[in-house]
Amino acid sequence: MSDRRTYYGQCHCGAVRYSVVTDLRGLADCNCSRCRRLGWVMNFVPAADFTLEQGAENLALYQFNTHKIEHQFCKTCGIEAFARGVGPDGSAVAVINVACLEDAPPIDRGAIQHFDGANF
Repeated sequence: MSDRRTYYGQCHCGAVRYSVVTDLRGLADCNCSRCRRLGWVMNFVPAADFTLEQGAENLALYQFNTHKIEHQFCKTCGIEAFARGVGPDGSAVAVINVACLEDAPPIDRGAIQHFDGANF
């Protein structure tokens, strides 16, 4: 999609803010019971490429199924701007909600990878 660069993201109210270095390649959506309801586009990045800049105290945690992903959402506005977890290879990852990035390019939802989380 683009070259690696730093993007800045936040929840709706701005209480939770982060930066992430990514090229926005490998965008995906998921049809699991939770993602299907949220409809966000995911970008998995190594944990080292993600920095929570503000709002750790304003995050609430939600986990389900295998508990491999820590869904973290803002206690004020309820938006999940990112999650943290473990990738298939066991490495720590951040899962970015691309819709929460400032200045992200438009996303062609027909061109992203579709993950069958409902049958995972």
